[in-house]
Amino acid sequence: MNFLKSFGRFWYDFVVGDDWKIAVGVVLALAALVGVLALGVLGDAGLTLLGAALLMTAFSVSLAIDVRPRGKK
Repeated sequence: MNFLKSFGRFWYDFVVGDDWKIAVGVVLALAALVGVLALGVLGDAGLTLLGAALLMTAFSVSLAIDVRPRGKK
């Protein structure tokens, strides 16, 4: 049982790391790509460009959330 717990912690730390928002953004971007791929709307080059744009957008949103100024307390 200890092995399974350690194995799960490793993969959680490997995938999520320090910022869970980036991991969620990557999962959402990949889900959107799978949806577009299933529809057959874009070719290989279009999927590549869309994937890059979605990942950069997810990272930018995560970064904007982290660096936004906090209100006075």
